[in-house]
Amino acid sequence: MGRRQIGSEPRLWVSLILLLMGLFSCLLAYMYISVIFRPNEDIKFSSVSETNGGCCRGIEGFELWGSVVKWGSDFKFNSSVECCDSCKAMCNGELGPCLCDSWVFCGNLEGCGSRFGECWLKKQKDPLTPDWQEAGNNTIWTSGFVFGKGEATVKMETKYGTLHIKLLPECAPRSFMYILELLTMGHCIGCRFYRAEGRGQSWDKKGNHLNLASFGPPFALIQGTLEAEGVTFKKIPLEECPVIERGSVAWIGSGPEFFISLANHEEWKKTYTVFGYVLPEDMEIAEKTAALPTVPDVWNNINVSVLEKPVSFSFRRIKKATVN
Repeated sequence: MGRRQIGSEPRLWVSLILLLMGLFSCLLAYMYISVIFRPNEDIKFSSVSETNGGCCRGIEGFELWGSVVKWGSDFKFNSSVECCDSCKAMCNGELGPCLCDSWVFCGNLEGCGSRFGECWLKKQKDPLTPDWQEAGNNTIWTSGFVFGKGEATVKMETKYGTLHIKLLPECAPRSFMYILELLTMGHCIGCRFYRAEGRGQSWDKKGNHLNLASFGPPFALIQGTLEAEGVTFKKIPLEECPVIERGSVAWIGSGPEFFISLANHEEWKKTYTVFGYVLPEDMEIAEKTAALPTVPDVWNNINVSVLEKPVSFSFRRIKKATVN
């Protein structure tokens, strides 16, 4: 018969209490970084079906068309990640263009039947205006994008300068599709920055946090909205969430509110969908915006700085450079 260990129950309760205290502290930290962006912001994230694929994500119920590079009837895999990786293998040049820039995978076992596992690799005539057939719950296909190093860059034009933004279609394909919709509009009426906070005394010019300094306020970011007139915005599910770095462009919740970070924010953990980043040479424009006149405000008991005059911007395509 086993012998009862004297004093084991009190130690067990102490350990349990300490564990609960730790969980409660983590919850408070999450709530804090969630409310610093927008008053009464309802932040809800949808689950992601593929969490092990890294930046090789696709959109379920979505079928891309285009010129076929490899026929799926003779090219099959067990997962959409493998299909995506096979497209990436055809896009290993430093500047592109890629031989494959889009993929289509049949991963619905019941719906696909004998076509299950088919991986169609394709090439779009214009990657920023992709050819797609249909989308919806009745579509058995999952599709995604693969872009070269010099592709998928757009420009955000403001009166204070132009921010060139490298989009991340492989990491955030739904966000990418929304930006493409804005590009087709030719305008972005309603798109604007309304909050601006510099790095203060907490981060250096490279965005590194200084020892013993606070984490804000100010929070080293410029914040705005990508909700444009004439475009119906649908909340975007959680996509790829790397740690926020200087230059990261990320949604707040499921959009359309977003921010550009002026610093490295490891303290925010992996909380926000990052759908692009500002090219390093343009961060001076973002800093200039953050230095514009502001008025203080309080959002959910957090001190913030709101621009006296919001800064409007538009999205434009970048003309392809002529190769000599």
